[in-house]
Amino acid sequence: MNALSFKGGIHPDYKKESTEDMPVESPPGPNRVVIPLQQHIGASCKPVVEVGDRVKKGQLIGEAQGYVSANIHASLSGEVEMVGPYNHPTGSPVEAVIIISDGKEEWHPEVVPVGELEELTPEEIRRAVWNAGIVGMGGAAFPGHVKLETPQGKPPVDTVIINGAECEPYLTADYRLMLERPKDVLYGLKLMMKALRAEVGIIGIEENKPDAVESMKKTVEGEENIRVASLHTKYPQGAEKMLIYSITRREVPSGGLPLDLSVINHNVGTAVAVTEAVRQGKPLVERVVTYTGPGVNNPGNLKLRVGTLLKNIMRDRNGLREETCRVIMGGPMMGLAQTTEDVPVLKGTGGILALTREEMSSLVAEADCIKCGRCVEVCPIHLAATLIAHSSKYGLINRAERYHAMDCIECGSCSFICPSGIPIAQLIREAKAKIAEKRKAAQG
Repeated sequence: MNALSFKGGIHPDYKKESTEDMPVESPPGPNRVVIPLQQHIGASCKPVVEVGDRVKKGQLIGEAQGYVSANIHASLSGEVEMVGPYNHPTGSPVEAVIIISDGKEEWHPEVVPVGELEELTPEEIRRAVWNAGIVGMGGAAFPGHVKLETPQGKPPVDTVIINGAECEPYLTADYRLMLERPKDVLYGLKLMMKALRAEVGIIGIEENKPDAVESMKKTVEGEENIRVASLHTKYPQGAEKMLIYSITRREVPSGGLPLDLSVINHNVGTAVAVTEAVRQGKPLVERVVTYTGPGVNNPGNLKLRVGTLLKNIMRDRNGLREETCRVIMGGPMMGLAQTTEDVPVLKGTGGILALTREEMSSLVAEADCIKCGRCVEVCPIHLAATLIAHSSKYGLINRAERYHAMDCIECGSCSFICPSGIPIAQLIREAKAKIAEKRKAAQG
């Protein structure tokens, strides 16, 4: 079977060589964690601990507020030092809980196994995911329990897709999970399928990861309704709409959701987290992060506690090279450049990337648009990206909306390919924010 794909997209140098052969390490826990109470799409959590409280690993410290929210738990045992605003990777301070380790690493007594697949009901699986505070671990951080239930008015889900594409350059965390924990990926998929009463499960993996494809194919042998799909190596193959189209040839309509097509996507890391939540009762308090880039002295795939500060990771990995000029949380295409190293790892942090001056010098200085149309050719959503960007630049928000700015998935392909160095994706992102503000104001 030929590899599956979609129209558009780009082929950046994937640069995964430095970490793809490195097994996941589990460094010692930090002495201090800073755990933001906003780590997900939706409502921030309400703190349920105070300064001076003693907490244990896995204990609830932030209670979800509303359906679209996700509980937050202590990632180590110790004493609450502070509850208040702290640096966040998005650039704006948010309320956080700071915990000083007591060195005991004691788990909270409520962290116990929930049960096994065969004995659990769909509602019990969803409740376990809710209790564990699981969010999408591919970067979007959408509360996991929401995507395990079909809302009223939507057709029943028939297909659950596990995203193993990991198409961002440099990142290899999901790749290592598929090699080292394939049974947990499969088990998490089966739990999700049961929660949604879905009939089909598909694990999509780019063809440039043949050993991961082989690992997962071997693991799903004998499963009548679960298979592995080989995907063409192309960015952004792992984007939700692209992945669904590549695998099912179902196209998410403008303004629509995968649910409209009876499909749900989840990430490889999310599948493993669901397995741990059910089999161990373990909340999402740690995750695998790829620490990499030309500015890094000691790269690797690290299992890090949520709340571990960037500066502490760098210190423990022999610092950064002198020529480092930019640190990004996430991948180079969709990650967030950081202005300080005093920010914590979040549930959705898949990578920490350090770039050097040499790497950054390849960027093109901004110039006028030459109307080459390359941004239109590579856009996987088929948007007139340059027209949206131009509208955004000159404050023509209504026009940007008419050009379907809100359908942009912010993959950055347009900015990557632009010979004039125009920050197209950033301009579209700004337009989307203003459109959202306008719509919110119109609703009163």
